[in-house]
Amino acid sequence: MSTHDESRPVTTPVRDISRRQFLTQAASTGAAVTIVPRHVLGRGLQAPSDTVNVAVVGVSGMGASNTRAVMSQNIVAFCDVDMALLDARIARWGQEAAPGAPSRPVARPATPGWAAWQDWGSTKAQAEANARVPAEDAAANLQKFVASSSRIRKYADYREMLAQQKDIDAVIIATPDHMHAVIASAAMDLGKHVYVQKPMAWCVSESRHLARRAAETKVQAQCGNQRHSADENRRGVDYITSGVIGDVTQVHVWTNRPIWPQGIPRPSATAAEGRGGRLSQQSLMQAAVNTTAGTPPPPSTLSWDLFLGVAPAVEYSPLYHPFNWRGWVDWGQGALGDMGAHLIDFPVWALDLDLPTTVETTSTPFNDVTFPLATMTHYDFPAKGTRPAVRLTWYDGGFMPPTPEELEGDARLVASGGILYVGTKGKLLCNEGMPTRLLPASLHNTTGAPRERLARVPHQGHEMNWIRAIKGQDTLSSPFSYAAHLHEIMLLGLVSLRARSKIHYDAANMRVTHNANANQFLTREYRTGWAL
Repeated sequence: MSTHDESRPVTTPVRDISRRQFLTQAASTGAAVTIVPRHVLGRGLQAPSDTVNVAVVGVSGMGASNTRAVMSQNIVAFCDVDMALLDARIARWGQEAAPGAPSRPVARPATPGWAAWQDWGSTKAQAEANARVPAEDAAANLQKFVASSSRIRKYADYREMLAQQKDIDAVIIATPDHMHAVIASAAMDLGKHVYVQKPMAWCVSESRHLARRAAETKVQAQCGNQRHSADENRRGVDYITSGVIGDVTQVHVWTNRPIWPQGIPRPSATAAEGRGGRLSQQSLMQAAVNTTAGTPPPPSTLSWDLFLGVAPAVEYSPLYHPFNWRGWVDWGQGALGDMGAHLIDFPVWALDLDLPTTVETTSTPFNDVTFPLATMTHYDFPAKGTRPAVRLTWYDGGFMPPTPEELEGDARLVASGGILYVGTKGKLLCNEGMPTRLLPASLHNTTGAPRERLARVPHQGHEMNWIRAIKGQDTLSSPFSYAAHLHEIMLLGLVSLRARSKIHYDAANMRVTHNANANQFLTREYRTGWAL
């Protein structure tokens, strides 16, 4: 709490420190709002605590959503390796801001078959959190952004952006997965606050590095697993910590991903050939990939070498960019990397899971180039305190756990994804996009909603939670100190996949003990000219 008298003039020469230094120091003391109130600076001048200068790296996909969420702030720079996609996104924002442009209604999915379960609605804790902070006016923020967008500087190379533009306070990083760590690390080295889309890192060593650098630099570093800030997801954690389903011994987590190509070979200029007029499955797949994509030169608007970044050099193909990169081992982390940070998050949080002792992934055929069509991973976590050992099983690509016998009528596990906790006194089902429900329905209805132990994030706004933390007004929802642990768990499933074996993990030393060959997959070798 600041002790200065706001009725008296401020005598500290605020011009003696940079704006970024001001925000960093204010956030570390929690006094950003009270140090320099607007009326002290005078009419027409804006206090440094009022807005944050934000740069966005990777603007076309989730970066666009993240940008929309922080348009109340001062967007000062965009960086993207594909200028055509960047310009198209800016133009689209202009169209959305035009008078008479249709709004984008959010459709609530129908939930047939669940009449036996009562719906508790949103929580009191969420309503109270919302009341503390004014809601964002998304339409007004977009109008303001579009009106001033011509002044935003654009870059293809994040290194040039960080070197040339000194007014950046914070950086949103929403590039392909393989570049998250190097960009976030470079930004934190300069004292920039960072918001990094999930998965926060491509490998285990990068996760640990980012957590360490965030602690050393004392910046506000948030992972972009935005469901961590959602009211209903926090209610699920409240249910588990209440003990209503007893001791949890099993957790099943699933997703319908991938929704992009996986299990395919790289495009090649060489035609696939058969023997005696017959094509093997692999040859047929190679022929299909070559016909569909091939290896033409990259478009002039795409800096392909910058896209590759730390990853090995390969020829451009339209099969890789702008969306399908997630299925390729060089750049993405497949379905587990995409959705694990959302879904595995909650059992790790609710059950206070340490790092697993053993991990085993099985899959459909894996060619080491793209992730398989489907995987199943078993994580074994040791007992902790009074909690017994837990086995968590991950499913993707159409694999799903057995339907619980407690589901009545037409109630089903939703195919898109979810979490099923199995306890000694009952079960908890978190179907994606639906209210959390205890199983059976009789347990759900007689228990009622759980006591709200977890704080809620105002308006469930994950990005604005980060902005408020930068200003010293809030605590991060998913800081790197937590997110790195979550991602290490998630990424160990891919270590087992790539090693093609069950792994026994020595967490203290970040080492696989029963298969020395697997340790190479805990880290990566960067392409010449790139370093963390």
